[in-house]
Amino acid sequence: MDLREMGARAKDVSRILGKLGQTEKNAGLFAAAGELEAAASSILEANGQDVDAAVKRGMHAGLVDRLRLDGGRIKAMADGLRDVAALEDPVGEVESMKKRPNGLLIGRKRVPLGVIGIIYEARPNVTADAFGLCFKSGNAVILRGGSDAIRSNEAIVAAIRRGLLAAGLPEDAVQLVADTSRESARELMRLNGYLDVLIPRGSAGLIRTVVENSTVPVIETGTGNCHVYVDATADFQMALDIIYNAKTQRIGVCNACESLLVHQSIAEKFLPLLKERLDEKQVEIRADEASCRLVPGFVPAAEEDWGREYLDYILSLKQVGSLDEAIAHINRYGTGHSEAIVTRDYGNAQRFLEEVDAAAVYVNASTRFTDGAQFGFGAEIGISTQKLHARGPMGLRELTTIKYIIYGDGQVRP
Repeated sequence: MDLREMGARAKDVSRILGKLGQTEKNAGLFAAAGELEAAASSILEANGQDVDAAVKRGMHAGLVDRLRLDGGRIKAMADGLRDVAALEDPVGEVESMKKRPNGLLIGRKRVPLGVIGIIYEARPNVTADAFGLCFKSGNAVILRGGSDAIRSNEAIVAAIRRGLLAAGLPEDAVQLVADTSRESARELMRLNGYLDVLIPRGSAGLIRTVVENSTVPVIETGTGNCHVYVDATADFQMALDIIYNAKTQRIGVCNACESLLVHQSIAEKFLPLLKERLDEKQVEIRADEASCRLVPGFVPAAEEDWGREYLDYILSLKQVGSLDEAIAHINRYGTGHSEAIVTRDYGNAQRFLEEVDAAAVYVNASTRFTDGAQFGFGAEIGISTQKLHARGPMGLRELTTIKYIIYGDGQVRP
C-alpha cells in the first residue's frame, strides 16, 4: 500500500480512536492479546525464519537475542497489552481549570497526539508494545520495522488486527509498512500532513538518520552507553551483584551497563573480585592502564571504548580518583540514558543524582530497571534521551499532548 494512502487511513482512524472510551480501548487490547497467544505457533514459525536468515548473514549475537522470540516472549507481549489495559487512561483528563478576572475558565485537557510513526530495527516485541501504548492513548500508529524482522512483524500485526476486528474496532489503528527499503524509511520521514510525530528506536545510526532527515517532528530515543560507578564506600557484594545484573542479565538492550568506573582507593581489592564474577559469563573487560596492571586478563582500552554501546559481553573499565571525576566522565561519554552509583555515602549519592545528566539516575540499583514495565507504565514506546516533551521511559502520558479548553459566558476582548 502507498504510504500516503496508509497515512490517510491512519488520520481517519485517529479521529475515531480519539473518541473511544476506556472500556472500548481495553476490549481491543484484550482481544489483541488473545489473538497473539492464539497465533503463537505461526508467529514463532515466522520468527524462526527471520532468526535463521540473520544468523546466516552473521548478525551480532546481541542483535540476534533482540530478534529472537519464544513462547515466553510472546506471552510477555500479550501480557504487556493486558497490563496497558489495566493502566489509567490519560485521555480526557483535565489537569487544571482556573478562572480569569474576566470570568473565563481556562483548562488544560489531555488529548492524543494523533498519528504516530515508529521506525525501529530487529525487535519484534516493539511491534506489540508500540501498538498497545498508541492504541490506549488514542493514537493510530504506522510501524516500519527492519528487514531482519519483517516476517515476525507481519505475523504479529496480522494477529493484532484480527483482534481489533473481533472487538468491532478499526484494524487500521495499526498498520505495518511491508517495504523495508531505505526509500520507504525516507518517505515516512517526510509524511507531513499525515504523521503528527515520528519516533525512531534502534541503533545510534538509525536514530541519527531520522533526526537529521525527518521533516516530521521527532521524539528522539537514545542509545545506551550506561555507566555504573563504584564509589569508595561501596558495599563490594552489592556492587558485584548490580554490575553482574546490569551487564549480563540481557546484553542486547539499551539499559545494559556498558561502562564501569571504580574509585581508585578500592581498585586493588575490588577489581580481582570483579573479574572473577564476570568470568562466569566470559565478559571481556577493556580497562585503563592502571587497572590492567592490577589484574591479568584485562584488555587495554582504547579511547573509543569509553563511548561504546557494545550490546555484547564486553565492558569498559576506568579508575577515577574522585566523585567529581566520575561525574565528569559520565557526562562526557554517556548518552543521557541511565547511570548508577553504588555507595554508602549519602552526600555522594545526592550529588550523583543532582549532577549526572541522564534520563534515569540510580543509587544502589541496576540500570536494567529503566523500562516502561518496571516503572509501572505497562510498557514503553522507547526511552527518550532528549529534554523536550518527554524524557525517560515513554508511556501513555508521553503519547498525549494538551489542548486548552475555555468556557465563557459572552466575553469579548476589549
